[in-house]
Amino acid sequence: MQPADDLTFIHKWVPAESGSPDPVTLLLLHGTGGDENALLPVRNELWPGAALLGLRGKVLENGMPSSFRRFAEVGIEDIKSRTEELAQFIDAASERYGFSRRRLIVVGYSNGANLASSLVLLHPHYLAGAVLFRAMVPLVPDLIRDFSHLSVFIGAARLDPLIPSGQAEKRRVTRHVTSRMPLNCLR
Repeated sequence: MQPADDLTFIHKWVPAESGSPDPVTLLLLHGTGGDENALLPVRNELWPGAALLGLRGKVLENGMPSSFRRFAEVGIEDIKSRTEELAQFIDAASERYGFSRRRLIVVGYSNGANLASSLVLLHPHYLAGAVLFRAMVPLVPDLIRDFSHLSVFIGAARLDPLIPSGQAEKRRVTRHVTSRMPLNCLR
């Protein structure tokens, strides 16, 4: 594992298991209170042998790491700036660790899934796909880009107390994002 000294996020890099000539990298974005280690175990369930890049959110919410500030506090500008910061980090990390952005899948949970959603909506060229658990649609971009190359899975809970019932269906930006390709199309 590499030190996290010159990249802008506290993170953990776990190289792909040997034997994969063109490995997938899972970019892991935790929910509020998690850290760069919180989602590391998903590799065995989502993509055994994939490289892992777990990030720690830079915002503290009641003393717990989070990816961005609550919308009620600052509107959507914070998530937009955090998304740009994440895009810059992906550029630097892909050079440092030698992974391909064309084989990068962002995996987010709750607050991290919302940042991942923003990355999908604002910078779809940074990703091959996304797995979003308990995500909201964080913003509607001014420009709807071409998402045809992306595979996206959205796991939304019907009884989630923080996400309005049916929000993903009502704000159908997701219909433009979700493709019919399964994530294993990259294998």
